[in-house]
Amino acid sequence: MAEWPATLAPAVLSAFLAAGMDRPWSHQRSAIELAASGRHVVLATGTASGKSLGYLAPVLTAASDGALSPGGRGATAIYLAPTKALAADQLSRIETLAVPGVRAATYDGDTPTDERRWIRDHANVVLTNPDLLHHSLLPGHERWSRFLRSLEYVVVDECHVYRGVFGSHVASVIRRLRRVAARYGAFPTFVLASATVSEPATHASRLIGMPVTAVTEDGSPRGAMTFALWEPSTEGGRRRSATTEAADILARLVLDGVQAVAFARSRAGAEALAANARRQVEQDDPERARGVAAYRGGYLPQDRRQLERGLRDGSVRGLAATNALELGIDMSGLDAVVMAGWPGRRASLWQQAGRAGRSGEESLAVLVAADDPLDTYLVRHPEAVFGEPVEATVMDPHNPHVLAPHLAAAAAELPLGESDLPMFGPDTRRLLDALVARGILRRRPSGWFWARDDRPADHISLRGAADVVAVVEARTGRVIGTVDEASSHAQVHTGAVHLHQGDTWVVTDLDLDARAAHVVRGDPGWSTYAQSVSRFDILDRERSDRRARADVSFGTVRVTTRVTGFMRRLPSGEVLGTHPLDLPERALTTKAVWWTVPQDVLDAAGVPERTVPGALHAAEHAAIGMLPLVATSDRWDVGGVSTALHPDTAEPTIMVFDGYPGGAGFAERAYAAFEAWVRATRDAVLGCTCATGCPACVQSPKCGNGNEPLDKAGAVTVLELALAASQP
Repeated sequence: MAEWPATLAPAVLSAFLAAGMDRPWSHQRSAIELAASGRHVVLATGTASGKSLGYLAPVLTAASDGALSPGGRGATAIYLAPTKALAADQLSRIETLAVPGVRAATYDGDTPTDERRWIRDHANVVLTNPDLLHHSLLPGHERWSRFLRSLEYVVVDECHVYRGVFGSHVASVIRRLRRVAARYGAFPTFVLASATVSEPATHASRLIGMPVTAVTEDGSPRGAMTFALWEPSTEGGRRRSATTEAADILARLVLDGVQAVAFARSRAGAEALAANARRQVEQDDPERARGVAAYRGGYLPQDRRQLERGLRDGSVRGLAATNALELGIDMSGLDAVVMAGWPGRRASLWQQAGRAGRSGEESLAVLVAADDPLDTYLVRHPEAVFGEPVEATVMDPHNPHVLAPHLAAAAAELPLGESDLPMFGPDTRRLLDALVARGILRRRPSGWFWARDDRPADHISLRGAADVVAVVEARTGRVIGTVDEASSHAQVHTGAVHLHQGDTWVVTDLDLDARAAHVVRGDPGWSTYAQSVSRFDILDRERSDRRARADVSFGTVRVTTRVTGFMRRLPSGEVLGTHPLDLPERALTTKAVWWTVPQDVLDAAGVPERTVPGALHAAEHAAIGMLPLVATSDRWDVGGVSTALHPDTAEPTIMVFDGYPGGAGFAERAYAAFEAWVRATRDAVLGCTCATGCPACVQSPKCGNGNEPLDKAGAVTVLELALAASQP
């Protein structure tokens, strides 16, 4: 424990003492003092270590000082959260403290229009998200001028979330905020927080574009956590799914009076897990079954808020969630966490596990292995879970595909001048010249000006889903949820079975022009899986590594994909049939890592030409599944294709690419760690006990070809040939 810093306002200190916070932990005091002195700081200590106090103390002190004077508002602050739930939770905490003069409000897409003016004119602590900052506050900064003129603090919570393309977008938004604030004479101090980030000072500095001091020594006590690695049992020759196994565990915990959350890796998985657990609890205790629910992105605001209240007041005892709840709303008293499958990164693993035991009591975390190469590898190699630090966060603030549109947005907010260029990085002038050549910006002696009539912010999606497709009940016209447009071809195509809040719907029509999927309620008794075809063109080989039996490259590619049909499958796994779809192609220019092995080398190694497609396909699946071991990605961040003869390489080729325009850094990391990545992949496939290939080694849940053809033995050989040496 430490003493409260002298910089705290008396009203803030009184509020903390009244809330039972007699003294701060040492890391809280360090962060408060650094922020109060005007130094940018990142607080990177364990989950439930009270990081919020580290930024609330300086923010509330600044907001309360002068706020009680006639007509005064005092200093202002912006709190940025990656989710609306987290911002709402922080607002509840601030309101509970009830510091005189502090007027806090959430400002997001759910905020009614009539409240927005009051917030701009009177609030001194605004809790929002990067999307709202980008789409509303920055383009309309004149309306926020009084607020921005007094801006003293910007809090960036859960900063580890800002990785990949999303992180690059947010880095540009923060630079735009700094620039607009400076226009009104404000140079705010940034306070960042994260429980799970590697090299926090480096990541935070890249995110905000300025040096940041890290506070990493955790002074808080920790309750003991029991951590179980759980491999599902086998029934009738088939391994039980992680979702089914996790539902069993969640149901037992609820029946035993334990409040728990189970994380699934997809929206459909969360819905299925909740429905399964609720059904089991209902058999023994119908009353408790009412306290089992699902929570995921795509829910309407009122549904989310109701579930969040249920967690806090204890009426929700068991919750199945996607990572929409990984970041945290305060779930004090939560006893256990179940993870249905590896969440993609060690950072996410510890973030999810940390949702339990938030009151400092003992807790339980269970990782249930999915039928996946990485999951199976990790439960059999626990040292890879507990003996390694969290991954380095991949984020490139200078990605030209991301930075160029933000430069256009910045010029629309305020004309860009020469003095602004260093803030955005070394390629800024080249990108501005390109924007001028395309007629997006106009060059004048005083700088660069926006040259069009529309709003540039409307053409930028921070999270890679600029457009959404509404899921509409055909009978009533009611919107029951949304899916992002890029996923709609595979998730809500005509004939798809779609899960929402535990209910099953069938898509009767996908209208791409209207961006609407019309559905009817009903469970047909089967699930659907989209099938697709892909091709890739190599546009630029930026790096290459010639090995004895394979060539490894990294560069820019164009991937073209089309969903061609879907398969209906019974719960037993039996395929009822396949059905064609007529959907347009989607093209993606991105970064990729690929390797080639000459056919004569494959022949000599015992992989004849007729088995090459299956060997390459199986190796591609396994490599994608193991990529999170070396990069901060998960299976859904990347894609892959393989071909027995590619026209650009003239050889058998395997490619793994970033699933985002311009790349996200995952393929680049895979190229840098190629040897470790491929060796672990080879070991995972070789160590699997199945005979010919299974979901735990070479089958993929997202394969657009129905996992055909696959050759497990050939995949092991292909992977060994890609290694620098042949030793085991």
